[in-house]
Order: sequence, then structure tokens, then C-alpha cells
Amino acid sequence: MKFGAIKYVVISVLWGIMMPSNAVQNTFLLIADPKILAIPIIDNDETMIDLKDQREIAYGPSPEIPNNTDYTKLRKTVYEKLKQAQTLLPEGLRFRLYEGYRSLQLQKMLFDARYAKVKTQHPSWSHQQLFDETTKLVSPVINLDSSINIPPHSTGGAIDVYLVNDKEEEIDMGIHPKDWMTDLNGTLSLTNSNIISKKAKYYRHIMSEVLSRVGFVNYPTEYWHWSYGDRYWAYNQHQSHAIYSSYTEKLSLSTVQK
Repeated sequence: MKFGAIKYVVISVLWGIMMPSNAVQNTFLLIADPKILAIPIIDNDETMIDLKDQREIAYGPSPEIPNNTDYTKLRKTVYEKLKQAQTLLPEGLRFRLYEGYRSLQLQKMLFDARYAKVKTQHPSWSHQQLFDETTKLVSPVINLDSSINIPPHSTGGAIDVYLVNDKEEEIDMGIHPKDWMTDLNGTLSLTNSNIISKKAKYYRHIMSEVLSRVGFVNYPTEYWHWSYGDRYWAYNQHQSHAIYSSYTEKLSLSTVQK
């Protein structure tokens, strides 16, 4: 047996031991929990980097809607940290960005679509139940109390990423980020999902290890979603405030209607 195969077996076994049950991992806070929303934001005015202007981090086609021109944009520190994390990956693996910055209009469209899908699946649920379930896979623009939210992707501080090999072929990680809307119960998307293959668990662990090491925080309902500088990051890293607000160079909060 080759060393790489031995390493895969060892890490797979250890990861299987460390993996909490889906019931246990429900103890984390949802993205629109009042404790998250209570975190103040003091934007540091950091610039955005467009991955189209570099070659170190790969990116896929326009996500969610055709001709989305802004999804390759990230805050500068987020870009630098993603590059740093990529150097920690095993040889033959690299990141591919699915989505970085997301406009508030697109964010609202995705939230409304997911909410409608959850409502179809659970017609007897209350608005709060439907809202909370929806926030497991997409952040709201309008909070439950009707206040304006600052979704992580709108800040340029959130990234949706997955792994590819040195031939640019996608690694099987259980579910591709583009298929998130088809995960009706959200069980495949869970970072610590117990219904994916051992190989998928292994690759999720590898990705989680390197991204965590450089300071990113994962949203545990989405293995692909990591952030730095937003409220979710600030809460989980015990920071006094978030450092990124919505990046409004081309978009104003006033354009978003409930």
C-alpha cells in the first residue's frame, strides 16, 4: 500500500471518530440568530480583489444567474488568506471559488426561492420555522424582526469554495455547491454530514483543516461556506466587532425592498 493510501485510511478513521452526529452539531448558531445580529460592524474600508485579475486561485463559471460579473470579488485579506490556505493543501489539490461577493438583490432572490421551497415541503410550519430553516442554507436580507441584515456574501468576506485536482477536475465532496437548492433537508450540505462517503468526509476534513488554520470560520450547515471579517466570524472568534459591512460601491441598501 502506498503512503498516500495509508495516509488516507488513517485520516479517514480519525475523522470518522471525530465527526459529531448530526444531532450534536445542531448546537451551533444559525446565520441570523439574534446573537450574531447583535455584533456591531465597523467597516475598515478594505478594498476588493477580483480573482479575474490573478491566476493563483481558480474560479468556476458564473453561479446562480447568468452573467454574474461580481462573484469573483473578495476583500483583500480574504484573498490573501485563501492563498495561504491553498499552500497548506496536500500536493495535487487546490481551491476553486464557487462564489465570493453577492449582491443584495441576488441574495434576496435566493432567500425567497429557498423559503418557497421549504414552505412547499412543510406547508403547516409557522413563518418563524420556515425562516429559520431557510437560514440554514442562505442568509436573509430582511431579518425576522423586519430589520435590514448584512449577509456575509454582501461584505466580500465570505467565500464558497471546493477542491479540484491538479488537472482542474472537481473532487467529490458529497454535493457540489451549485446543487445546494436540491438538498431539501440540508443533510448533504452539513460540513459534518454522516450520509456522505468516507472519501468525501476526508476531503471536507482536509479543506476544513487548512481554512480554519488561517483564520476562516465555517458555517456548519454548508461545508463550502467560509468567512472572515463578517459578523459570524466575529462571534465565533470572540471579536468585539465585525470589520466588513456590505460592499456598497455599486449597491445601496435602500434599493432592497422587503
